[in-house]
Amino acid sequence: MSKALALVAALFATPAFATGLDIEIAGEANGTVHIDLFEDVAPKHVAQITTLASEGAYDNVVFHRVIAGFMAQTGDVQFGKMGADDFSMQMAGRGGSQYDDLPAEFSDLPYETGVVGMARSQNPDSANSQFFIMFAPGPFLNGQYTVIGQVTEGMDVVQQIKKGDGPNGAVIGAPDVMVKVTVTE
Repeated sequence: MSKALALVAALFATPAFATGLDIEIAGEANGTVHIDLFEDVAPKHVAQITTLASEGAYDNVVFHRVIAGFMAQTGDVQFGKMGADDFSMQMAGRGGSQYDDLPAEFSDLPYETGVVGMARSQNPDSANSQFFIMFAPGPFLNGQYTVIGQVTEGMDVVQQIKKGDGPNGAVIGAPDVMVKVTVTE
């Protein structure tokens, strides 16, 4: 393969990004996680995530579903705020945001350790504000959920997020929380 073809292949092998998120996490995990967002792969999802982050909607939102060896889910800005009443905290994972649900933006990017995907219901076009970070590869998710980014710093922090011991990975007791989510360039 010529050097020019190799360069072109390399450019298309890795998603481009210009925007990222810095997430300050507190609880059993303490530290900052940086996620590069894939605007070219999932532009509508990235736009919604960055809008919510810019508005402070993700600040003080808990990791409500955390399954050891699989993933940590967060981003329920409707019901998942730390300090919410008991009813809301019991509803964490069922809410979204004030914005419309998004049409799927599936890609051929694999779900590997550190990949960030959009959570949704059974309807592929129901992602809104919730997302998850993979602890380990999950090839059964490939092509089924929208990939929005990749953790590039702080995966050690992600691995320390309090694991859920309730039904379907629900976190019982005090969950870890995204104290502050900032959009980066």
